[in-house]
Amino acid sequence: MLALTGGLALLACSTLPIQATSPGVEQDAITVNARTIENFEVGSQQTRFGDFEFVGGLELSSSNALLGAMSGIRLAADRQRFLGVMDTGYWYAGRLMRDDAGRPIGMEDFVVSPILDAAGEASDEKWLFDAEGLVVRGDDVLVSFERNHRIDIYPAERPGRSTPKGTLPILIPRHEFRGNRGLEMVAVAPETSQLAGAVVTISERSLNDNGDLFAAILTGPSKGVFFVKRDPPFDVTDGDFLPNGDLLLLERRFSIARGVGMRIRRIDGSRLGPGNLVDGEVVLEADYGYQIDNMEGLDVTTDDEGQVFVTLVSDDNHSILQRNLLLEFRYIAD
Repeated sequence: MLALTGGLALLACSTLPIQATSPGVEQDAITVNARTIENFEVGSQQTRFGDFEFVGGLELSSSNALLGAMSGIRLAADRQRFLGVMDTGYWYAGRLMRDDAGRPIGMEDFVVSPILDAAGEASDEKWLFDAEGLVVRGDDVLVSFERNHRIDIYPAERPGRSTPKGTLPILIPRHEFRGNRGLEMVAVAPETSQLAGAVVTISERSLNDNGDLFAAILTGPSKGVFFVKRDPPFDVTDGDFLPNGDLLLLERRFSIARGVGMRIRRIDGSRLGPGNLVDGEVVLEADYGYQIDNMEGLDVTTDDEGQVFVTLVSDDNHSILQRNLLLEFRYIAD
């Protein structure tokens, strides 16, 4: 499990003066209203869905227009504090409130701050700051961007008012990226796994000649480009590693005829390596018969008892037809 640092814990507090150096751009503390979601399948009391047990969820709303576009999330070791990115070019952070059974019941201390470039500037031009994924690695936060394809490195201590410390070489040839179908996820393998803490990224829908997704191991002795089998019409939106080193990959589909769908694939972590083509079993799939929307973010955490949880968030695209959701499951396959 990835743990957020003490400095990052402060980011999730609304009393921290997170301030951008760009003129006229400041932190916003947002009041978030949360409606609890009791059942994952609409009209059903069922809680078990294959290897997933639904814990609970939230539908989030606010009078502040900044809430939305949540494309990635990472929870702290306490499974309450969180940090995320919006594909509109913002950080968001806060605290997840839970009941005595551990079910999510609300959010507090929710703050939003612009992502800054190396010059300390923010921008409302989406192609510059289309943040899609993030992961905490030690004292750093890695953020993957598409359109202007890159993985920037921010200090984990107060990233909301910091410029990037650098960028990771992404290894995938830039000409292979497809506009806004670029680096959708970034994750760090467990230190105890075969990849020993390596950084991994997978594209949303940048395809090779065989129609498979470009992906890469960016650090460590196994670094290099590999490929993930694409199963149309699904596209990758996020992913994270299980404690044993396997990868959970979140995918989404959308069509006018069939609406929105999501699924999670489990990929054998030992198969990740340069030149390899990997695929995996679908371990969860849902459509609009379930409480889903445009599911964009996935995080794997572990509690003090060693139980594994999967937390999902949706990107509402700032549309009145879509919802900001947080869903949580206990993963009981292992």
